[in-house]
Amino acid sequence: MPRTAVRYLYLTRHGEATSDESELTEAGRRQAALLGERLRGVPLTAIHHGPLSRAAQTARLVGEQLDGVPLQLAATAGDYVPYLPSREELPSETADAMLGFLNQFPVEDREQGPGLAEAALAAFTGPVVGDEPRHELVVTHNFLVGWLFRAALDAPKWRWMGINHANAALTVIRYAPGRPPAVLLFNDTGHLPAELRWTGFPQELHI
Repeated sequence: MPRTAVRYLYLTRHGEATSDESELTEAGRRQAALLGERLRGVPLTAIHHGPLSRAAQTARLVGEQLDGVPLQLAATAGDYVPYLPSREELPSETADAMLGFLNQFPVEDREQGPGLAEAALAAFTGPVVGDEPRHELVVTHNFLVGWLFRAALDAPKWRWMGINHANAALTVIRYAPGRPPAVLLFNDTGHLPAELRWTGFPQELHI
């Protein structure tokens, strides 16, 4: 068996986007730059990002604050529905609302998403082959952060729903050989001033 080493997975949701989601707002650009400043000194080997412009722009702005960390486009870091639960899997009191929420997304997102989500688990989680720890950043979207976070906790597959991540906040998960994943940070916005925190959430979830 090959030797394996620790993986540190850094996850972030893209910065705040315009209403048509075609690019970042000025606040979103500031969020991305501040996240890059926070990550200075982290020995990142790659910044993976999804194909949509708001994720790609965030990754570029983060990368500008770092020293030559390569950007890598990954379809698995895109915006899609990662898992479609059956009614029987869901809490009875919320099943109708949750299934109704999922049905509003395009059929393509719902059909292709679960395969991409499994590929994301294979690509971004677990210990790495070799002797050296690896630090990687994935710039993605709310749903995939929830999917990878719930996987780290071995929660039911449907439980990616209801896990929300602020724009340009930071989650860090450690995968060590022979040990369960450890969530070191979740949705941390300590690098952002108060006016840039909690964007991407409905107002009632701002704290």
